[in-house]
Amino acid sequence: QVQLVESGGGLVQAGGSLRLSCAASESILGISAMGWHRQAPGKQRELVATIVRGGSTNYASSVRGRFTISRDIAKNTVYLQMNSLKPEDTAVYYCSADLWRNSAPRTYWGQGTQVTVSS
Repeated sequence: QVQLVESGGGLVQAGGSLRLSCAASESILGISAMGWHRQAPGKQRELVATIVRGGSTNYASSVRGRFTISRDIAKNTVYLQMNSLKPEDTAVYYCSADLWRNSAPRTYWGQGTQVTVSS
């Protein structure tokens, strides 16, 4: 089982920046894709950004140009740099890992980290 530990959330004013980290318990090169998702109160969880094994990235339209997903392979860590934050970015942010385990696709989740953007 892959364990994911997020950190870096907090309270920031609108226009500010935060960097989230997601540390995996095994090599991220063995993971097909890693992503960041978020869930605001009363809303469904939504995909924010992904990075696949080959390094390609993808973003939700609401964050493209403001957020950047990256990784440090040596540290088995994926990051989400969030700039120009808006109050509507307030949510619990979750890290995910998609991989094959025992011949079946599986998704693992971190515990989440709260991001609050004040206006």
